Amino acid sequence: MQVSNASILDKKYSKLILQISLSEISFCIVDTLSNKVSTLGNFVLEKNSNLSDTENSILNFIKQTPILQSKFDEVLVLHNNNLSTFVPQVLFDENLLSSYLQYNVKVFSSDFISFDEIQNYEMNCVYIPFVNLNNSLIDCFGNFNYKHSYSILAKKILDLSKNIDESQIYVHCQDNNFQIIAVKNQKLLLFNSFEYQTKEDFLYYLLFTAEQLQLNPETFQLKLFGKISKNDELYKIAYKYVRNVSLFFDHNDIENKISQQDYLNNFILIHACE
Repeated sequence: MQVSNASILDKKYSKLILQISLSEISFCIVDTLSNKVSTLGNFVLEKNSNLSDTENSILNFIKQTPILQSKFDEVLVLHNNNLSTFVPQVLFDENLLSSYLQYNVKVFSSDFISFDEIQNYEMNCVYIPFVNLNNSLIDCFGNFNYKHSYSILAKKILDLSKNIDESQIYVHCQDNNFQIIAVKNQKLLLFNSFEYQTKEDFLYYLLFTAEQLQLNPETFQLKLFGKISKNDELYKIAYKYVRNVSLFFDHNDIENKISQQDYLNNFILIHACE
């Protein structure tokens, strides 16, 4: 979806992808001439008692970061929160957006609800964006598009599952939450997000999900990415209880010269460039 109040006249051959959550801002700048990532960055937000203070911290960071004050031909803002769900196209009605969220998100009548069409997969991501931030970002960037981070995440994993007939589980790790995506040959079997405090919480949700999908920890492929490494407690405990565990690193042209750890940490940002 696009938000705008101005048009860009001069071509800068530069694109900004800005990902916003309530705990972190991360960004990626792409040189559109070479189709290469030129800059990756992130900023961890201090915990605030209310949403308004967090939004002010986000805006202050953007306004005080010189590289984000550059001119861009295109700006894409990714909303990273758990206020979302996926809806098959056959069940989708744009007039019923709130009804899709009400079973797993507390929805108020005043909430603005948006959706992203997941191209080639006949489904939509329905979500509540940070609407006040969207309005404020118009002053920063003028024209910009926005999507939900999970739209990028789900589509890329589905793309990568083509012609793989065995069920696979991908886990995208963040600081206090993680997303489990189960796929089989471009079919989405499950997408869910879990909050966790300990590595045991992480393991419980992982094994419970596998059990519900009737997947054997001795045989299914588990691929981990996001904020994780082989030295991480989450990786070690998963490796102890699941036989086939690996870090997920899929290289393509736009990731050229990006380290494996930067790729793992910025998977969504990097693939939003495509």
